[in-house]
Amino acid sequence: MNELKKHIHDNANGLDYTLVNDHYLPNLTVAAPAEYPTGRWGRLHKKYLKEQHPIRYNQLLLSGELGGYLAKLDKQAEEQLALTVQQMQESEGVTEALKAANQLEWVRRMNSIRNRAEEIIKTELIFV
Repeated sequence: MNELKKHIHDNANGLDYTLVNDHYLPNLTVAAPAEYPTGRWGRLHKKYLKEQHPIRYNQLLLSGELGGYLAKLDKQAEEQLALTVQQMQESEGVTEALKAANQLEWVRRMNSIRNRAEEIIKTELIFV
């Protein structure tokens, strides 16, 4: 009886195969995912994708693009947040002079501005 080779190479598709029981299985390897720093906004969007758009999440994950996508979104959200807070501060007159004159009022107004700016970021970038 003919003995089957333990390993074979298919020139048609360029894959190597290993004999397991009676079947040849392709030798597939997964490239190590690149490490991207993902902050608060990236984690929030990742959770949203998993729950609300699982197909899109799986496409990004399986293509190896998820980490870069989330890192880019996180950076964009942080920049947009800083800009929005700054613009709201200027339009509402929350200045260093107010901080020096009435610290508690300044903190209250800054917290309000930050909360509203975060809601804008969530609506426009994260939960879409």
